[in-house]
Amino acid sequence: MSKNLAHFFLVVLICTIMITLSMRSLEFFMPFENKIKDLMFKARGEIKGDENIIIVDIDEKSLNSLGQWPWSRDKVATLLQNLSDYGAGIIGLDIVFAEPDNSSPKKVLQKLGLAHEGVVDYDEILAHTITKTPTIIGYVFAMQNDTIAADKSPHSSGIIVEKNRPEKSYLLKPYRPILNIDSINEAAYSSGYFNTVPDSDGNVRSVPLVMEYEGVIYPSLALEMARIIQDKRKIELFYDDNGLSHIALGELNIATDYYGRLNVNFRGAQGSYRYISALDIYEKRVKPAEIEGKIVFLGTSAAGLLDLRSTPFDSVFPGVEVHANALENILSGVFLSKPIWASGVDIITIVVGAFFIFLILLLPSAIGSFLLLVTLNSILIWAHYFYMFSYGVIFNTILPLVAINSIFIIGQAINYFLEIKQKERIKGKFASKVSPAVMDDILASEDNVLEAKEREVTVFFSDVRGFTNISEALKDPKKLIRFMNIYMNPMTEIVIKTGGTVDKFIGDAIMAYWNAPTNVTDHADKAVQASLEQLHSLRELNKTLRDDPEFASVAQMSDANGVPIIDIGIGLNSGTVIVGEMGSSGRSDYTVIGDSVNLGSRLESLCKYYNSKLNISNFTKERLKGKYIYRFLDLVTVKGKSEPIEIWQIHDYDREQEYYLFDVSRKQLIHELALYHKAIELYKEAEFAKALAIFTKIESWNNKTNKAIYNIYIERCEHYIAMPPKNFNGVFIHTSKG
Repeated sequence: MSKNLAHFFLVVLICTIMITLSMRSLEFFMPFENKIKDLMFKARGEIKGDENIIIVDIDEKSLNSLGQWPWSRDKVATLLQNLSDYGAGIIGLDIVFAEPDNSSPKKVLQKLGLAHEGVVDYDEILAHTITKTPTIIGYVFAMQNDTIAADKSPHSSGIIVEKNRPEKSYLLKPYRPILNIDSINEAAYSSGYFNTVPDSDGNVRSVPLVMEYEGVIYPSLALEMARIIQDKRKIELFYDDNGLSHIALGELNIATDYYGRLNVNFRGAQGSYRYISALDIYEKRVKPAEIEGKIVFLGTSAAGLLDLRSTPFDSVFPGVEVHANALENILSGVFLSKPIWASGVDIITIVVGAFFIFLILLLPSAIGSFLLLVTLNSILIWAHYFYMFSYGVIFNTILPLVAINSIFIIGQAINYFLEIKQKERIKGKFASKVSPAVMDDILASEDNVLEAKEREVTVFFSDVRGFTNISEALKDPKKLIRFMNIYMNPMTEIVIKTGGTVDKFIGDAIMAYWNAPTNVTDHADKAVQASLEQLHSLRELNKTLRDDPEFASVAQMSDANGVPIIDIGIGLNSGTVIVGEMGSSGRSDYTVIGDSVNLGSRLESLCKYYNSKLNISNFTKERLKGKYIYRFLDLVTVKGKSEPIEIWQIHDYDREQEYYLFDVSRKQLIHELALYHKAIELYKEAEFAKALAIFTKIESWNNKTNKAIYNIYIERCEHYIAMPPKNFNGVFIHTSKG
């Protein structure tokens, strides 16, 4: 299986799993999701709460001065009356008076069996004060079965209307209410519960705005206070197929989850709202302007009263401030919500994120891939952070993060596994084709060297002259194979030593190329150097073969004809080819194809025609930087090609050396080639008689360099003198391969 296909299946699998999870229960992931949202809150920082909301705090100072809790109800009445006198707009009690005040004089006398008619009753005082002040009392629901039966239901002055309620409702259904005593409950204008339901980790991140008890919907203290502040009679609950969609107070829509919970957009840690000590209110040490028209919550921050919660900002957070946050969210519309379309965005995020990871896994650089992964994670988290606090929309963050990171980790593991297999495969392909140094470069390369691609190379073809006669002389196949191995081994080593790649052995022929699969600087020169070294090495190789008794028959045959045992012709061409792994699905090889390859093969076969040892094209000659002795051979069109090419012969290096491939001195060779190239220029200009005279003169010498080429041009000049051509362009057309 290819790497890309494996990545594709991985992306599909992970996306399917994560999308399925996003549409089902997320209980396992929710603690992680909550922690991410907590970190986003801390990254946002604290925001000062609404100055119109204040908290009258039954703090340690108040308890030290006014006595331990619970206080006598006349003290609470004094607090409420003073707040009303200060002009408080509305007062919400985060306190429940579930039992009668036993410290009341009337209760004391009654308990002692003494006359108590007309004696002060603190509960009646508090009830009377609640009647005269803008106080909304609080109560609490017992969420679990505590085996205590409830005999009464809560009281709310508002009307709750449900619209499109499905058969199954996910609203929280408590076991029983824990209400205020009858006198207080009956005196109050309205009431609301002040439950806070923590998540599984103990943190409070939402508050239930409505609960259903015995088939009746009841509002929270914050929602009821918001209704009264907005001067609305009705609270409307809107459902969709999944559960509660939102709550409406007139034109104000409050987004909730299906359970009727408001995700609280906390302003900050404890103290985001102004706290005023209950003692200061009790003793009237506050300026009226600090209370007038304000929304007041009466609650406690004292540790001993156990009304402390854990929130994203603070592990010790007064419950009363949770309700202050919830009320501000409702009134200002800055609450957090997850609308129905956000689930669709979550799915799209998973798919798009997985697609980007798929692209990232295509990159060859592991470090670059990791940096892009970090960038993608950062963008995702920042986008969710931005929408959460700029638009109040909550998206699921953990599932896309799990999706993209798991795809990346597993994908890199696949890359690593397939890379090991790829390297073993490459080793198998190139072990006998290239040098160990080149093999190391191939394995270290980040590119897929086996993948077919265009590349400029210099192609090499060599062929043993008279191989048929050699085969017939040896007769024994085993001797023939040993003979060829003796020849092939040094020739192959020379190719590999100069940075070339051996493509294949075709009988007695060798095909090789330079500049693939890895870069080879000056690849044309390297190919020429390898070719000349092979030609020079034949002298010693032939001597070795003559001295070997096993090949005596071949040695006698060659000596009789005055030729070396092994003589070769080489063709070189440079150009763009297609290089890569080619073949069938079950059997393939790393090779090169293209017109440039075909031309290299033609040049080698034309060595016989021109009686040359090393033919190169003008394309190779243009790329050469070394100093060589060149002979122009011809301007031709080879079989299968219409564009003419120049064929050049390289005699040897242009330098003084022990011996040249042809047994002549450098001075003699340079002189001969100067006359020859003068004749070639005359030939190209259709001065056939003048060219013929020079070709004939050189041919008459005791020529050891290339007698055949002079005979070719003498024959052509004589032909064109006898039959002058029209529009002569010097191009000769080869109609056969050799």
